[in-house]
Amino acid sequence: MIKILHLSDIHMGSSFSHGRIDPQTGTNTRLEDFVKTLARCIDRAISEPVDLVVFGGDAFPDATPPPFVQEKFASQFRRLVDAQIPTVLLVGNHDQHSQGQGGASLCIYRTLGVPGFIVGDRLMTHHIQTRNGSIQVISLPWLTRSTLLTRPETEGLSLAEVNQLLIDRLRVALEGEIRSLNPEVPTVLLGHLMVDNASYGAERFLAVGKGFTVPLSLLARPCFDYVALGHVHRHQNLNKSNDPPIIYPGSIERVDFSEEKEDKGYVIVEIERGKVQWEFCPLPVRTFCTIDVDVSNAADPQAKILKAIAQKNINDAVVRLIYKLRSEQLDQIDTALLHQTLSPAHTYTIQPELISQLARPRVPELGTSNAIDPLEALRTYLNNREDLKDISAPMLEAAHKLLAGDNEEWFNLDPNNTDNKAASSQEAINLTDRQLRLL
Repeated sequence: MIKILHLSDIHMGSSFSHGRIDPQTGTNTRLEDFVKTLARCIDRAISEPVDLVVFGGDAFPDATPPPFVQEKFASQFRRLVDAQIPTVLLVGNHDQHSQGQGGASLCIYRTLGVPGFIVGDRLMTHHIQTRNGSIQVISLPWLTRSTLLTRPETEGLSLAEVNQLLIDRLRVALEGEIRSLNPEVPTVLLGHLMVDNASYGAERFLAVGKGFTVPLSLLARPCFDYVALGHVHRHQNLNKSNDPPIIYPGSIERVDFSEEKEDKGYVIVEIERGKVQWEFCPLPVRTFCTIDVDVSNAADPQAKILKAIAQKNINDAVVRLIYKLRSEQLDQIDTALLHQTLSPAHTYTIQPELISQLARPRVPELGTSNAIDPLEALRTYLNNREDLKDISAPMLEAAHKLLAGDNEEWFNLDPNNTDNKAASSQEAINLTDRQLRLL
C-alpha cells in the first residue's frame, strides 16, 4: 500500500490586502498564514510518513512571484527533499507565464535538478519508485486552447464546436498515455482542470477564456486508481461511486471572502492497484467574517450595528463590516466607536453603503480602499447584476481580451455566423468595454 499526500492551490503571496505588517518579521501576516498552513501539510507528510506528495498546481498568484515569496515556498518543499519523499509539482494556470507562452514558475525545480522532484508541465506519464513500491502518475497541466489547437483549425467554428474539438484532441492524447501504462502498477491522474460537474467559485471567472471544461467521463476511467485534481478551491469528490475517486482537495488557505464558508485542507490517500482509500484532512486556517446589516429603518442605527458585531466571533479574524443606511443617518454613526469595537479582529474594513434611488446600487466589494484587479472588479460587479447573468461569462471572456489588448484568439468565430452565441458574445464585448471604463 502506497500512501500519498495530495494538496493543491497554495497561492502563496496572495491575500496581502487582508493582512498587516508583522513588526517583528517585517512580512505580511497573511504570507505568514500561508507559510504556516503549508508547513502543517509538510509536517504531516514527514511524520506519517507518506511515500509520495502530489501538488495539483497554482503555487503562487502568478508566474512571477517576488523572490521572498519563492523562498518561503521552496523552504517548505525542501523539507520533502531532506525526508527523501518524491514530489510531483503540477503546473496550474497561475503558474504559467503569459497563458502558457514563456514557461512556468515551477520549472526552476527541474532546471536545478532537485532530487526527487518532478515538474508536470506537459501531458506525460511519470514512473516513480517509492519506499513501498512503484506508482504511475500521469501529469495533466492546465491546458489552453492554443496548446491543443492552431488558429486555422478553428476558423469558421462556433464556440461549442471549438470546445468539442478540444475535448476530442485531449481524449486522443490521454488515450496514448493510457495505452502505455503498466496494468499491474497503481495509477494516479494528476490534473489541473475545470471539470463540468464541479461546484465552482471564483476560479470559473478568473480562468474564463484561457482554458476549457473537461467532461467527467474523460476522468472516470477504470485504468485510474485515483484522480488528483487542482484548480477549484472548494473540496469535493466528483465521483460519488468512488471508482475511482475524483478529488479536488481545495485550496489550503482562504484567498478572499468568496471562500469565507469553505473548509480548507488536504487529502491523505492509501492506494494499491484496484483499491484506494482517502481522507480529507481539514486545516486550522484564519477565519473570514462578513457582518452585513441594514440599519436604514433602525431608530438607533449605531446600536444595531454594535449588536450585529457582538453576535460574531471576530477575534483574530479577517472582518468586513457592511452597513446600509440613509444619508440623514450619517450623523448617528460614531465611526471611532466602530473602529474600537472591531479592534480585536486581525484586520477589518468598514464599508458604509448609502441607500439611494440610483438604478445601479453600489457594490460593497468595490468600495474598499485597496486596489482591485479589473477582472476581479468586473466579476464582483456581475455577481450583483441579475439582469446581466445570462451574458456574464462572455462578458468576462471579452474582458480578458480587452485587457490583454489582443483579440486574435477571440474564439475565431465566423463573421457570417448568425449563431445566438456569437451575437451574445459581441453584445458582451460592447457591454464589457463600457463596464471596464466605469470600473
